[in-house]
Amino acid sequence: MKDELRQEMLKKAVEGKLSCETARKIAEDLKLPYPEVGKAANELGIRIKSCQLGCF
Repeated sequence: MKDELRQEMLKKAVEGKLSCETARKIAEDLKLPYPEVGKAANELGIRIKSCQLGCF
């Protein structure tokens, strides 16, 4: 997992959760595919909530 991705996810997670919108924004800002962000969330124990597209 890229350190920059890890830092962004931990910084933006609230109570171990991250909204789908925020997860997509992180992926787009870091130019990463959505599944990579989803995998990182699983590794960090972060839950993706309110997923609109089923990407995570």
